[in-house]
Amino acid sequence: MRTLINEVVADLDDGTSEIVLVIHWVGGVHTEQRLPKRRRGQRNATPDDIVDAVRQLVLIANDDVIAGVLNRNGLTTGNGNRWTRERVTALRSYRKIPVFRPQIDGVEPWLNLGGAAKLLGVTAKTLRLAAEAGEIEGTHPLPDGPWIFSRSKLATSQARQILDRARQNPRHPTGSPPNQESLFPSTT
Repeated sequence: MRTLINEVVADLDDGTSEIVLVIHWVGGVHTEQRLPKRRRGQRNATPDDIVDAVRQLVLIANDDVIAGVLNRNGLTTGNGNRWTRERVTALRSYRKIPVFRPQIDGVEPWLNLGGAAKLLGVTAKTLRLAAEAGEIEGTHPLPDGPWIFSRSKLATSQARQILDRARQNPRHPTGSPPNQESLFPSTT
């Protein structure tokens, strides 16, 4: 660095609340760089609503998936960076949020929309509409993110009513008719 930079002079500009760096290059050229000054009491902490979303998403997803969901929603870290697996891990560690661990027996206590719909035997759209209408309990922490359902809530009578109602609706039957032929007949 000493071969390129002769010295760096730092000064404060209180009028614009900036730090002014003047770089004196070896060739005699001077470059001015202005950086925002942190105000007293200013924090670069991650907003609480993002922390709450991570607390809910960790029930069904690992850190890679959570980072993708946060980025898809246009959310950034407290410093304004995009989310990565490492940043989600650091947030979880700092806020003491447990890591997502799949169950050994494969019976997860929390399910996403697709898994919950498959468990009930209805389409994902039917279950999503029921959750949006408040007929079954489910959380949707981010607008462009997954729905989260508790397996125990899916075993209630409310969930069975949704299933029965979906099966009785003649305009929108669940599943395919028993006499429907396969699009790809077996060649064996």
